[in-house]
Amino acid sequence: MTARPFTVADVMTKRVIAVRPDTSFKEIVTAMERWKVTALPVLEGEGRVVGVVSEADLLLKEEFHGHRLGMVEQLRRRDATAKAGSDLAADLMSTPAVTVGPDAALPHAARLMATRRVKRLPVVDHDGVIQGVVSRSDLLKVFLRPDEELAEEIRGDVVGPLFPLSRDRVEVRVEAGVVTLTGDVRDSTLIPVAERLARAVEGVVDVRCGLTLAAEA
Repeated sequence: MTARPFTVADVMTKRVIAVRPDTSFKEIVTAMERWKVTALPVLEGEGRVVGVVSEADLLLKEEFHGHRLGMVEQLRRRDATAKAGSDLAADLMSTPAVTVGPDAALPHAARLMATRRVKRLPVVDHDGVIQGVVSRSDLLKVFLRPDEELAEEIRGDVVGPLFPLSRDRVEVRVEAGVVTLTGDVRDSTLIPVAERLARAVEGVVDVRCGLTLAAEA
């Protein structure tokens, strides 16, 4: 039976530090410093995410502090100058927020962070209500899975189904997340499949495949 793929819900942080639209600039900075985070979701009502305020949003105030802009630059950076002159989360936040669902696969969340250039994603349900927050470090948690746990999953979900007749001749070793497959099998066409499936197991760092075709095959 194939193991269920890890999702955002498996690794996200459920305790969410957030602010309201009327939270002041100084309160936002204080919260970021206290909880050691670089961005905070902005919530309305019973927890609906309406935006995210980040260090980048706040640093605009320092960037434009005491700096008089010309008319052309003011027009070109209208949003930035507006944020620099604001004091509430509602005006400082970036909206719409880049969010992800709890059932999203980890690679999807990682790609979303990379393409949108964010370090943290609010996790929301179908109504946009906050469920948690997933960060880059959360996505790396799968690589903390014990080696034996990875080996057991590969034996049960990869080797067993692919090589039912020669599974006893296949050895699966995992050290520091690196999988080594050795032994001989009856169908050489399935060797690259085994390598690919082993590599797809959450928490696997690399795969070294030494499987060969059995002499009697």
